[in-house]
Amino acid sequence: MDWTAFRTRFPVTTKWAFLDHAAVAPLPRVAADAVREYVDDMALNGIVSFLRWDARLKEARLLAGRLLNADPLDVAFIPNTSTGISLVAEGFPWQPGDNLITAAEEYPSNQYPWMNLRDRGVEVRAVPSRGNRIALDDLRKAIDGRTRLVSLSAVEFASGYRNHLSAIGEMCRERGIFFFVDAIQSLGVLPLDVNHLPIDALAADGHKWLLGPEGAGLFWLRRDWLDRLRVTNVGWNSVINCHDFGTIDFRLKPHAGRFEGGTYNVGGIVGLAESIKLLLEAGIPEIAERVLALTDHACEKMTRAGWTVFSSRERGEQSGIVSLVKAGVSPIEVKQRCEEAGIIVNVRAGRLRISPHAYNTYEELDRFVATANRD
Repeated sequence: MDWTAFRTRFPVTTKWAFLDHAAVAPLPRVAADAVREYVDDMALNGIVSFLRWDARLKEARLLAGRLLNADPLDVAFIPNTSTGISLVAEGFPWQPGDNLITAAEEYPSNQYPWMNLRDRGVEVRAVPSRGNRIALDDLRKAIDGRTRLVSLSAVEFASGYRNHLSAIGEMCRERGIFFFVDAIQSLGVLPLDVNHLPIDALAADGHKWLLGPEGAGLFWLRRDWLDRLRVTNVGWNSVINCHDFGTIDFRLKPHAGRFEGGTYNVGGIVGLAESIKLLLEAGIPEIAERVLALTDHACEKMTRAGWTVFSSRERGEQSGIVSLVKAGVSPIEVKQRCEEAGIIVNVRAGRLRISPHAYNTYEELDRFVATANRD
């Protein structure tokens, strides 16, 4: 892959060394152009252009299917990860006394929707990490005969730990437990094949590693759960003959489209589609290899400078997120110093966090190391 040519697709490189894709990523030019095209067309034409943009939505669904190696009809467009999690949390066939398991260090979006079930008699069991890892044995010990669901991130937002989805999924499948994955910190930068992973549903907004606009994301549900998950956001777009507004015919779509409810964020979705297309053209395995090489480089340099890499860098556990600490050094001050030098990083859980994408360079990471260690 010609990463120098790939880099030219990102206007952000003219201003920043942007190393914070685990937060809100900058748009590649193709995504920004798609959003502008939609906005300009709507200003001139309104509904006259409906068929044109409906075709672009269909293309976006096909691209999402390719990204996940899924049937496109099993993919629904959602405004954010929280919505996808809530579709499962509120639609699942809970009974009083049931419980679910998540990690204590999960992002709030993967905690609050489950906590909201407590008044329905559902217990949330938050399993603490062991340092920078979530131990499979700890998850297993938390399971009992009333455990109905496990919800974890593919990659933990603060530590960068990549959960062993295959092992966790097999454990769930053996016990008849639903396995939900918050994929926002992996989708677009690490391969994720729903046909070969024992997971039941996932959700991810597009504004991080997928390089899409905020407010446009993906929800995937395994087909055999379609009729067992109650639809909680029913709207005109949930039914089979959704464009026949004069006829009331309440028959839900026989696929994940039933979860979409109402009108689409068309501009956001077509922007996301262009970003997905760009990533697929580069190749997700190739992007993963590039990002892991970049982060390995940063870890080596920062370790030499006296920093501790909190994130696991073991094979299969490492990700595009690197969490760093150094005694006596304020990560907030380092973040501010970096921004003044044109380098964007972040702080999570009291630790410095970097998250480069494939278009970033070793030179940018060297600039970050030098700036982070400047007195």
